[in-house]
Amino acid sequence: MSSSPVRVYAARLVGLPIFDPQGDQVGKVRDVVAAVRSETSEPRVLGLVGEVFGRRRIFVPMTRVTNIDAGQVYTTGLLNMRRFEQRTTETLVIGQMLDRTVTITSSGVSGVVYDVALEQARNRDWVLSRVAVQEPGKGLRRRGQTHVVQWRDVEGLTRREEAQGATHLVHALNEMKPADAAHMIHELPPERRSAVVSALADERLADVLEELPEEDQVEILSHLEDERAADVLEEMSPDDAADLIAELPPETATALLDLMEPEEAEDVRRLMSYVEDTAGAMMTPEPVILGPDATVADALAHVRNPDLTPSLASQVYVCRQPLETPTGKFLGVGHIQRLLREMPSSLVAGALDEGNETLRPEMSIDEVAAHLATYNLVAAPVVDENGHLLGAVTVDDLLDHMLPEGWRDSLSMSRRGRRSSQLGSQAGARPAAPPAGRRG
Repeated sequence: MSSSPVRVYAARLVGLPIFDPQGDQVGKVRDVVAAVRSETSEPRVLGLVGEVFGRRRIFVPMTRVTNIDAGQVYTTGLLNMRRFEQRTTETLVIGQMLDRTVTITSSGVSGVVYDVALEQARNRDWVLSRVAVQEPGKGLRRRGQTHVVQWRDVEGLTRREEAQGATHLVHALNEMKPADAAHMIHELPPERRSAVVSALADERLADVLEELPEEDQVEILSHLEDERAADVLEEMSPDDAADLIAELPPETATALLDLMEPEEAEDVRRLMSYVEDTAGAMMTPEPVILGPDATVADALAHVRNPDLTPSLASQVYVCRQPLETPTGKFLGVGHIQRLLREMPSSLVAGALDEGNETLRPEMSIDEVAAHLATYNLVAAPVVDENGHLLGAVTVDDLLDHMLPEGWRDSLSMSRRGRRSSQLGSQAGARPAAPPAGRRG
């Protein structure tokens, strides 16, 4: 390891893969743990919070991290698979220190923390050495000036802040996949979780809620004002919204449904009318639906939508008008793999797979699983007795209902992640840029 001081910024660490000595990835960095005791002495960095496969958060001591190089963390030794539990003497740099209001003693400038630097001292311990601070913006379109100063030159890092903001933590969460952001929110202290939820945009909060356990979903939604809760439910996929509303007290569920846009609420009510764990209850009512005059080019343009899951983007459903579920007569499925072999100007209706059986809304979860397995499908249409398309069941919908509650926490770790690690270097690293102000 180089003898020259190496500086690593915490926000740059989040999400980096953690590798064992054999080069196998065993997890990702989620936070930095430090012992913050005073504002005059640099806090010692105790270790990293790592997320290993199965979404378990564990503690990786800094003494076991050997190197940070080109966007990855290398470790050595055995990983302790015990779930990380924060002690009262420990501070999470990302989860608790970002957005804290501080004052630079030399200039009297106040601002919020948007990043913190880790540096290796001469005794080879890692410490928090520098703080990146952003001043308040001067106008709606301007971002405040930033400063990077020594730890000892900042006041306010050790006091508890009741009204701590969440702008920079939300910026870090927005850079993550929804499932990763959800897991980080799940682990935040209650007061920080509340601040983050308040600061997240409705669409992003909806994406995160879909990845959280039901108890977290209910808790978060119950703390929102009814108007905002309804707006967030509208941004969720109808099947996920229906599952969440079903967990709420009846009077709350009714009130939120009444506040939702009528079309969105109608989809949710329809899904809630089906018996639990049937095709109707788990289907997605908004697959890619096209009319019989649609071309292959039209189909390919629709499935390029980045908001579609891979299973929904794997095929299109051709129906007569109306094209909103329940549709007119269902004509058949167009598999994208086949459509790619057709001329773009040809009609999708001329390349339909009409041979596969459709699902009925009352079919059980076992019957749905058998159907998908029999025909090697990742999605299948759900059609009523009159031949109208009601929606589609995807393989991810099926897995969500078949896996036991808490499956992410209980996933076996036996095949991976039995190694641990030590920390190291990332030359020339700079603090992560604070998020730009909203434009327009």
